[in-house]
Amino acid sequence: MAVVVREDALDFSALTDREREVLLLLATGEQNRWLARRLGIAERTVRAHTANIVRKLDLKSRFEAAIVSHLYEDDIRGTCG
Repeated sequence: MAVVVREDALDFSALTDREREVLLLLATGEQNRWLARRLGIAERTVRAHTANIVRKLDLKSRFEAAIVSHLYEDDIRGTCG
């Protein structure tokens, strides 16, 4: 299965600072529990941020978001306020 991401659809500025932070951590492949602990937030909040990221970037899954995070890390960091 190929992951196809339209580069023109990746508007990282549409994400909140926290969503960008979560997106960058998704590239680690760690579970939501670990991400929540690392960020000092509830696991449920990590899931909500992840769902928002997938929706706002028009992606299909958390896995696809992790790949995008890995491939576009510099661009994501560049949109941070």
